[in-house]
Amino acid sequence: MSGRHILWNGAPVPFRAGETVASALTRAGVLCFGQAPQGQARALFCGIGQCQNCLVRFDGRLTEACLLPCHDGMALAEREVQQ
Repeated sequence: MSGRHILWNGAPVPFRAGETVASALTRAGVLCFGQAPQGQARALFCGIGQCQNCLVRFDGRLTEACLLPCHDGMALAEREVQQ
């Protein structure tokens, strides 16, 4: 695998220098970052961290994908649905 990649649910996703996780995922065609308890898709919405609709799991905690800069090899996963 050449170039820089993040791992989204175990799958490699390329990114560009200075790109956020949300931007890289969206550019790669990943439009759903998880599911809300009511079943609707969670995705990039505001792009500034205010709505927290793009929360993803990184390093054992939830963080806004729109504010998180990509780093080579970082592993990310969908937020678990909590009923």
